Amino acid sequence: MSAGKYRKEHNCLNCGSHVEKHYCSNCGQPNLELKESFWGFISHSIAHYFHFDNKFFQTLSPLLTKPGRVTLDYLDGKRARYINPVSMYIFVSIVYFLVAYSPKHSDTENGHKPGKSASVKYMVLDSVRKELTKAGVVNNKTGKILDNVKADFKKELDIEQFKALSFKDQGRILADFKIRNKSKKTDSLKNIISKFSSIYNDRNDSTYSAYLIRQKQLPIFQKDNWFERMVTKRSIAMGQKSEIITETLEHNRPKQYFLLMPLLALFIMWNFRKNHMYYLNHLIFTIHGMTAYFIVSIFTKPIIKYVFGADSFLSGVIEFGVFIWIIWYFYNALKVFYQRKRGAIIWKMIWIFMLYGFAFAITEVVMLNIIYYVS
Repeated sequence: MSAGKYRKEHNCLNCGSHVEKHYCSNCGQPNLELKESFWGFISHSIAHYFHFDNKFFQTLSPLLTKPGRVTLDYLDGKRARYINPVSMYIFVSIVYFLVAYSPKHSDTENGHKPGKSASVKYMVLDSVRKELTKAGVVNNKTGKILDNVKADFKKELDIEQFKALSFKDQGRILADFKIRNKSKKTDSLKNIISKFSSIYNDRNDSTYSAYLIRQKQLPIFQKDNWFERMVTKRSIAMGQKSEIITETLEHNRPKQYFLLMPLLALFIMWNFRKNHMYYLNHLIFTIHGMTAYFIVSIFTKPIIKYVFGADSFLSGVIEFGVFIWIIWYFYNALKVFYQRKRGAIIWKMIWIFMLYGFAFAITEVVMLNIIYYVS
């Protein structure tokens, strides 16, 4: 890293101590000239950046491929090659939040206020097309574009008309579409049924008892789990959709992980108390593990959300792969760091996962209640 021009004087400008060579032995500040050129300032700043960048990648590789090794080296005093655990955690968690979380505000029936209704837009486009046709402006290419826009407005108009129907009529039309889909399966019919079903179910689930009745009629693999039922119950009571609550929970997920991290370190310390380590050592081990998890999530979560979709088969495969990686990483990290036998490691892993899962469920309920009452 470029140091710049050193001063001839031997007094430290920061603390006033005597400087023998280039660095103050008291505070560590380099004894550099105050005046530097523009290019000297730029090169010095770039050097600092690449110094951080180099240490980051020197930490990243062993952190992901050699579980527990970075923590051992750090506690053994081999720290010059690695980034500070807390600094790396903060940096990675910020990137994780920016990449993995993206707000998805869905419109509700009461909150959605378009500038023009679909029927007005449909009629305006139809009249514009007629005028353009009379003027001879519309050709095959522009005609296809207008037809596509008109088809989109038609779908929007159909949805508005479906919402305006009575609950009974909505059920009858939806059942008719499902019968037609059985005989003639098309993507357009499937999309219409999906949108109409969402509208119909939201209206049907106006009370929690009605929601439970509909859940009983669904196949087992389509039924909501206990958490989804709890979210829906609160959402119905608030007059909101469950997606809003889920989104708020995901928004606060990094904070939840951060608050649970000292507790996870405590669970690990309880299970490995015979190693006679300070709590701080267990905490550094936990910080490195959570950092590794965030790094993997930075690459996998965007693929799940934006490439394959959250409910797709491939997303399920990726999530299962991440789960297997967590088991592999945690097992090897514990084995390397605590030097225990395989059976003991597996048994203690089970206990740690159970304790952490219990703590996670409690904080989830607390967060849900806070969101509910604050909203």
